[in-house]
Amino acid sequence: MPRSPKLTVVGAGPGDLELITLKAIKALQEADVVLYDALVDIALLDYADKAEHIFVGKRKGCYAFHQDQINELIVQRAQLKGHVVRLKGGDPFVFGRGAEEMAYAAEYGLEVAIVPGISSCISVPASQNIPVTKRGAAESFWVITGTTKEHKLSSDIQLAAKSNATVVILMGMSKLSAIVELFIKENKSNTPVAIIQNGTKEDERVGVGTINTIQSIVNKQKLANPAIIIIGEVVKQRNQIIQIGRQYELQITE
Repeated sequence: MPRSPKLTVVGAGPGDLELITLKAIKALQEADVVLYDALVDIALLDYADKAEHIFVGKRKGCYAFHQDQINELIVQRAQLKGHVVRLKGGDPFVFGRGAEEMAYAAEYGLEVAIVPGISSCISVPASQNIPVTKRGAAESFWVITGTTKEHKLSSDIQLAAKSNATVVILMGMSKLSAIVELFIKENKSNTPVAIIQNGTKEDERVGVGTINTIQSIVNKQKLANPAIIIIGEVVKQRNQIIQIGRQYELQITE
């Protein structure tokens, strides 16, 4: 007999398997069904070895399911089997549509819960020794989607380009040329930029330059989605932190 229908929206973290929370693992272990996205490492499904696994993600613009179909699938599987875990990359409330899915499920009488995840907007820069804030370099940071639901460049990027804050852009690689143009108009051609592909994973790749040079670096290194764009003076901290680490290694080996 199935348990009471329930939806738990779970953040899987940025990609590294060890960056998932204990609470998220517990939810997976209790799941009857797991609906998972493309950016989720399928090795995490081992924690839900008794559950049904359904891929509902998007790859290269191709949808396994559209959002309305995912919503309906959540309700249908919960009513049929009990506890549905919706496993999403990063944090489900940071451009993850987790709140939408919870609201839809609640309308059909499902119990709903959220397990936050470590967001890629902070952890991926950190994985490359880039702090999003640093005293004397950046007092705040913006986190912006590069592409809106209308597939246009977010107008918030233009506002962010006028500030001295760190700008972290998710899902923005297809709009890189337009982003560069906005920062050039604000006389920020020499502002440091880092682009991190497959952040925190074994195949993580990074390109570092300035607004003026980043497009050529991307082309040379063939960087592509999934990637995060970090713009701001904090990018300069990367080499400094790396040097600190090297000095420490030399000290302990002497």
